[in-house]
Amino acid sequence: MKTTLVLIAFASMTSSVVASDIVGDAKAAANKVSMCIGCHGIAGYRTTYPETYRVPLLGGQTAQYIESALKGYRRGERTHPSMHGIAQSLSDQDIADLAAYYAQQK
Repeated sequence: MKTTLVLIAFASMTSSVVASDIVGDAKAAANKVSMCIGCHGIAGYRTTYPETYRVPLLGGQTAQYIESALKGYRRGERTHPSMHGIAQSLSDQDIADLAAYYAQQK
């Protein structure tokens, strides 16, 4: 029993370390942003699915905000259906890369 608890604790610490070691690469995101630009690259763009929604521009947002938002969509804590589907397709590295890419923009 003690061995199992120790292994579970070690595994959870290891996965936390790995996740925190991910560093975003803005250059790598250049090949990943095509799915974002169609909505988030147009000033004043509004979508009507599932309801009228003002789509925010991503350029200049902080990397932490973008990562938090994408992970929230992936977990279902944020509820926009299109964003939930897109975020589910992204790895932690993809999210970090996209966040780095948009954070460096003005």
